[in-house]
Amino acid sequence: MSTITLIDNQYVTLWFHEDTGIVHHVYRLGIGGDYLKEALMRGTDYLIERKAFKWLSDNRAIEGVTDEESQWIDTVWLPRTIEAGWKYWALVVPESVMGRMNMIQFVESFANRGVMVRVFTDPDKAMEWLINADKQAQPRGA
Repeated sequence: MSTITLIDNQYVTLWFHEDTGIVHHVYRLGIGGDYLKEALMRGTDYLIERKAFKWLSDNRAIEGVTDEESQWIDTVWLPRTIEAGWKYWALVVPESVMGRMNMIQFVESFANRGVMVRVFTDPDKAMEWLINADKQAQPRGA
């Protein structure tokens, strides 16, 4: 799989998998603020540039986001990303119960706006689903 590394720092690694058209991030403990916003916006830029529509979020290492970050995600990032054509989201949830509870709002919000969402605990299974997501949605014989 041909992969472009878009960001790699102490808080996040962001890739674009060229063969599958998947934006993929792995958050690390401590991500937030400008690092979070930069990763999300850079991923959206790649969705636009590559006409891609799949995103894998590996959020296992975080506890969630702040109220300010949550509002920014809902009012700035999400509308732009949906407008870019985002259709499929595989979310690898945090290990902590508190972190998982924080992600519930995004699962519901994104799904209500037309993004097909699946939640995973294993990033490999998340990637497998995402690779095949649009194939599963096609009618037989298509």
